[in-house]
Amino acid sequence: MPKNKIHKGLLKRVRISKTGKIRHRSAYHKHLSSHKSGKRLRQLRKDRFAANPEAKRFEKLLYRRLRGRTQPRASLRSSPTPEARRQAQQEKAKAASSSK
Repeated sequence: MPKNKIHKGLLKRVRISKTGKIRHRSAYHKHLSSHKSGKRLRQLRKDRFAANPEAKRFEKLLYRRLRGRTQPRASLRSSPTPEARRQAQQEKAKAASSSK
């Protein structure tokens, strides 16, 4: 079965942080700023993170679990380390042997 291809255009336009949030550039800030108010320009200068519905859409395009702005960090499950995996297996084996 062929592998899924990620959306290269989206990948070039966003940065995914370690916590799974998606940073992107705000629109309308590149040029023609002389007629825009100072307040509007200051707000456009802020770092932008994708909201939950956007993050959900990006997940489908990137074939990867992501986290929105309001989702807790616990919503992004990480794989256990090899040591943690071994320890869990040992505890499981102990529980199985003690139940006999």
